[in-house]
Amino acid sequence: MAASLTARAALLDMDGTLVDSTAVVERLWWEWAQPHGLDRDTVLKTVHGRQGWQSMSILLPERDHAINLEENQEMLARESVETSGVVEIPGAAALLRALESLPHAIVTSADVALMTARMGAAQLPIPALAITAERVSRSKPDPEGFLLAATTLGVDAADCVVFEDSGAGIRAGLDAGMTVIGVGPHAPEFGPAHHVDDLSQIEIAPSADGFEVRIS
Repeated sequence: MAASLTARAALLDMDGTLVDSTAVVERLWWEWAQPHGLDRDTVLKTVHGRQGWQSMSILLPERDHAINLEENQEMLARESVETSGVVEIPGAAALLRALESLPHAIVTSADVALMTARMGAAQLPIPALAITAERVSRSKPDPEGFLLAATTLGVDAADCVVFEDSGAGIRAGLDAGMTVIGVGPHAPEFGPAHHVDDLSQIEIAPSADGFEVRIS
């Protein structure tokens, strides 16, 4: 449904929003999960949108946190080099170009190395402000990352629009008090204010006080 809203900053998730990395994410996590006898569907519903160590702690709640941190670093290292099949979500490049002179940031559960690798594989520019795993103490669905981005940009949370695909990310944006546009087929079930199939349905138009987001 066509709609429009005004904002002063755009905050964008990466995986599933700007880049399609589903194939490599699900393959590596299923390899990790099999020795633990975990259910595939449960694993794949858990890992999207969260930092790896948090997903591990949810899936293996009795395990030592230090092991989760160590294995998360191993997972990030593998994900950073295994980028075959990582591609742009339709409309991502055009959206980033439209936002180039406007306040915006990536807010991702990936670390800097993984973000750089995946954005590079998808041939997308990286915004000047990137809130990555290294910069927060709490993973999505906690709103810390989005709130830090807003503060760094000098914009009130209520004036930010978030682009997110996962349940954890959408919850983080909503809890931050921001307007959330859900991206992709699974986003509507998590209650975003608006929904698009992909970013080709988004148009940015500068306005006197920020910019207008037009949804087709």
